[in-house]
Amino acid sequence: MPKTRAPRDLADGRFVRALDDVGDELVVGEAVALDVQPAGIALRLAAALLDGVCLLALYLMLLLGISRVWPSGFDEAWAAAAEIGSLVVVLVLVPAAVETVTRGKSVGRYATGTRVVRLDGGAIGFRHAFTRALVGLFELWTTFGSVALLVALFGSRPRRLGDLLAGTFVQHERATRQREPQVLMPAELQGWASIADVSALPQRLENRLGAFFRGAADLRPELREATARTLAAAVAEHAHPVPAVHPELFLAGVVVLRRERDLRAMRARAAMLDRAATIATARPPGFPR
Repeated sequence: MPKTRAPRDLADGRFVRALDDVGDELVVGEAVALDVQPAGIALRLAAALLDGVCLLALYLMLLLGISRVWPSGFDEAWAAAAEIGSLVVVLVLVPAAVETVTRGKSVGRYATGTRVVRLDGGAIGFRHAFTRALVGLFELWTTFGSVALLVALFGSRPRRLGDLLAGTFVQHERATRQREPQVLMPAELQGWASIADVSALPQRLENRLGAFFRGAADLRPELREATARTLAAAVAEHAHPVPAVHPELFLAGVVVLRRERDLRAMRARAAMLDRAATIATARPPGFPR
């Protein structure tokens, strides 16, 4: 699930709305929430500057090579056309090809530890890379990056116009991972856990519980209490029976039960696959050796 960190100065309603938005943009079709961190504007700017220097050097080298082999008697119009063609190749085709082959990398992104990915977290293809490079010809080179910077500043995530049109964003692969808090079954709910049924809990609500426990340590006590009560009221509609304990203890018990249920399902599936593999590789009865 995407990591969320709640600032201490968030109001009650704003934090609850932030929990409601968990997983809206980074949940794939199989309802799996992705743990990715978008790259900041500073990292993207550093990568873009390094890529720009490399592309300009490549363009100058290409012009130098053309001038060495270009016949002196050719018309100046052909020379201008060759320069424009070289510019398009260097600024559009080369970045698109590099991003396609490296699956979203470039010289600048290798240096900054970033990568271009689709909105579902998957690797980009040539269509995504070509769209980004073609739009970048306008928003990066023609306007010296001003359009890209304005679009990134006013967006929910730092995505430039090419990312919006291509359906991509840049993630930070070297971001430090915060250790997930370990939620344990409260002692008061040991008896309740043996008879409780939380199988009807929606995946979206379970994502909100995970976001709450990851950010609970950074919340003010009164905000943490109010958020726990709000979530407990929503979870109580899908849990039976509802224990008479503190809301946060109730939420912790639900999280542990859902985690144990998922572990049992994964183990049962693994055992079924092992049995299927044994049967598939076994010699049929009576089959000669």
